[in-house]
Amino acid sequence: MGRFGDGIGVSSDLIGAAETAVAAALAPLHGRTPDLAVVFVCGDDPAAAGERALKLTGATTTLGCSAGGVIGGGAGVEATSAVSVWVAVLPGAALRTFHLEVMPSEDKVAVVGMPEVAQPADEVAVLLADPFSFPVEGFVAQAGATLPGLPFVGGVAHGASGPGSTRLWVDGRSVDRGAVGVLIDGASARPLVSQGCRPIGPAMTVTAAAGNVLHSLAGMPALDKVRRVLETLPPPEQAMASSGLQIGIAADEYTDEHDYLVRAIIGSEGTALVVGDRVQQGQTVRLQVRDAEAADADLRTALARCPGQPGGGALLFSCNGRGATLFGPSYGGASHDVTAVRDGLAADAVAGFFAGGEIGPVAGRSHLHGFTASMVIFP
Repeated sequence: MGRFGDGIGVSSDLIGAAETAVAAALAPLHGRTPDLAVVFVCGDDPAAAGERALKLTGATTTLGCSAGGVIGGGAGVEATSAVSVWVAVLPGAALRTFHLEVMPSEDKVAVVGMPEVAQPADEVAVLLADPFSFPVEGFVAQAGATLPGLPFVGGVAHGASGPGSTRLWVDGRSVDRGAVGVLIDGASARPLVSQGCRPIGPAMTVTAAAGNVLHSLAGMPALDKVRRVLETLPPPEQAMASSGLQIGIAADEYTDEHDYLVRAIIGSEGTALVVGDRVQQGQTVRLQVRDAEAADADLRTALARCPGQPGGGALLFSCNGRGATLFGPSYGGASHDVTAVRDGLAADAVAGFFAGGEIGPVAGRSHLHGFTASMVIFP
């Protein structure tokens, strides 16, 4: 008798798709009522389908969001009307849902609605955010400082028609603003992030930087140093760098082996590089490349470091730039990530969605990422 289940329904009739997905998700539970149900809906009018799915699960705690593509039933489905449902029986676990909203406060904004966190009891917080009304990057960064040790994992939801079209669900009700989530304690849940890159060239010290502009590396103008590094690479790696060059910023300077927070190289200003995060003098950085081969290897390596147990489950938040865009047919296309996670964890149920930004911890601190696969694993 399983503790986790997932299902997917693919149809232009979203209500029918929701009913199909719920039936498949509940089947492994053999009549038991799930403690937690999470629903993801891709389609033009997701509200009714999401509410229908959550009601049918009978779960005591529910969560979900609209998406540009969904993951479930061992498959990924992009830009097609579909519903994914994930359910879990979590005996002994404490689940506390929340709805975060933004309140103007003089010259800044305040986020309200976060329940008091029981440190160090809470294991993980799942967070689903509306991109139009919620400052997800700022909130996650601030939460890392004010709630140390609590990992946030989740993704940015999709609104097909702009502001007001995103749908978030929490405990059976639908909202169109802010962010929703659940604090989980007592389920042995743990986070995992695969950034989808592999390093190339040497580690380098930042010798001059301002904000997100990197002026010099190892005493040389940054752009000149990067060109010199690329010239030393074999032709296949040079080709990869020409289309997928990123930069990794060491998350902790006081470790022998660095964990890198991968960020985009946005462009250049003269001989300086503009990158997708703040950099400081003295930090260590290393160039990274991303393609299907590197992303596949990074995910499988990450899963091997976090072995699952047969019968477990996982919630998976995969970037909408991965899927079929990154992984061709030889890598499984849109189903690549869910197939790798199911195989790597020996998991019964893996479901999630293709996000417009993924939330997860690197080196013990949560960040908003791009092109990653972020997940919560339940043994």
